[in-house]
Amino acid sequence: MPLPIPEPREAGFTTTTPVPLYWVRYGTPGKPRLILLHGGPGADHRYLLPQMLHLARDYDLMLYDQRGGGRSRAENNAPVTWRDHVADLAAICHENDIGAPSLLGYSWGGMLALLYSIAALDDRAVPEPARLVLMSPAPVTSEYRAEFDASLRNRGNAPVIVEERTRLMASDLRDTDPAAYRQRIFELGVAGYFSNPANAVNLTPFRVVGRVQQSTWESLGQFDLRPDIERLRQKARIVHGRDDPIPPASSVDVARALQADLVLLDRCGHVPYVERPQELWEAIDPFLASTDAAASE
Repeated sequence: MPLPIPEPREAGFTTTTPVPLYWVRYGTPGKPRLILLHGGPGADHRYLLPQMLHLARDYDLMLYDQRGGGRSRAENNAPVTWRDHVADLAAICHENDIGAPSLLGYSWGGMLALLYSIAALDDRAVPEPARLVLMSPAPVTSEYRAEFDASLRNRGNAPVIVEERTRLMASDLRDTDPAAYRQRIFELGVAGYFSNPANAVNLTPFRVVGRVQQSTWESLGQFDLRPDIERLRQKARIVHGRDDPIPPASSVDVARALQADLVLLDRCGHVPYVERPQELWEAIDPFLASTDAAASE
């Protein structure tokens, strides 16, 4: 079962974004600030926790629920686009006096970090990031996204997962323990993201607001971010599981375009902070520490 999530040091809502965005802070004030971007789109920050609070030991860590998800729900059903997400992140930086944000993006959050960095090249209103960590970043071309969709469908229909789903449907758990039933439904729903489907039990449950996810991806059209990524000059570190349904080739292309190091984790799917946390920290911590040192010189 997922571990409990500690209460944040601070929490609140933004006041300068079109939709108030819920944010939390962990760690110690005065330490280097780091913004952690969740995936989705249309999800919320909590499913990165408690595992990613490892970063709160050395950083003033901020997370927020992106527009349309979690506690950042819009009052209307207006489509949410990638440009909205970029503008929201820029507003958060301005509101919190963060002139050169350090961004750690997971899954869709990795793509958001890239889109934000690309926008900062041509828009002075977007504070340029100081550095990027991309963890299991979303596919950076339409073709890679199609490969991911097909792979995830196939993995979700693997015999072991189908068998477990059939067993659950035939049980009386729904009536005898509704909470356990909902938890098991969630685990089987995300099992295809894992190298070992049994590891899904340790992921904090979440839901994705489908209309937000759909409108955000549709706003990208037929996309290929690689030419724009080649224009970026941030120091970056990329971490990707070899068994991720998102093609590792996508992160290979990103690493080449950024001239950045790519760490491929063995026996790891899309959720390294659950499946391979120690290897993840070994990939991320030295990079952050070295760029902290460079910034202080």
